[in-house]
Amino acid sequence: MSDDTPRRGSLHAVQPWLIPAALLTLWFAASESGAVPAYLLPHPVQIGGAAYSYLFGGPGAMPYAGRFWEDFTSSIVRVAFGFGLAVAVGIPTGFFSGRRALVNRLISNTLNALRAVPGISWLPLAMVWFGIGIQTTVFLVALAAFFPIYLNTASGVRQVNPILFQAGAMLGTTPMRRVFAILLPAAMPQIIAGLRLGLGIAWAYLVLGELTGVPNGLGAVIMDARMLGRIDMIVVGIILIAVLGRASDLLLHQLMRLCFKSARRLS
Repeated sequence: MSDDTPRRGSLHAVQPWLIPAALLTLWFAASESGAVPAYLLPHPVQIGGAAYSYLFGGPGAMPYAGRFWEDFTSSIVRVAFGFGLAVAVGIPTGFFSGRRALVNRLISNTLNALRAVPGISWLPLAMVWFGIGIQTTVFLVALAAFFPIYLNTASGVRQVNPILFQAGAMLGTTPMRRVFAILLPAAMPQIIAGLRLGLGIAWAYLVLGELTGVPNGLGAVIMDARMLGRIDMIVVGIILIAVLGRASDLLLHQLMRLCFKSARRLS
């Protein structure tokens, strides 16, 4: 049993990388064989060179060289502000909607109607309201991330067994104490699911907001590279957004586990 434990741990550590490794192998084979033209999908070696120059190159050495940290800072600030605004509004709204039938009746039709509007439809109006800059991107990110956070929070709160509140009241707990000792732990799986969905959508809408002509940001790099025909930089931008999105998801999960005991029981 003891000999199998390290082997099983090593296997679990390797498993998440199997699909990326397989995709990279297929990509490399397709590029080497010429099955996929370089103008559609450049060779992985070319992508690696462009990524290295973008991340570590000296500014001005070549187009996009050394721009990563400036673009990263701009993008992460927009995601943080937009997602933070969505959390600040979405979780309390979800709590009240899940706990109060009157609140749910008042806001459900309006919010569900707005949820059906595609995000790109808000882009022209946001540009009229806020112009080109951080405000437009933050608005789009916050609007998109709000709905999964709100819906999952409301669903989680609504599914909490009322008997738990009755038991808490019999034990003499205050209403505020019941929120943190009963309601929040019971709804935690749904809340975390909503936060993770909202954060993923926040990264997607970041690109939409940065396609409006802002000078810095990962989405701005993708847009600029499309105009210049730099397919390699488009792919680099996509890969970096995927990596940063996954890293932020892991960070969010760890922060929730650190701040809430009920989140530590979740895998």
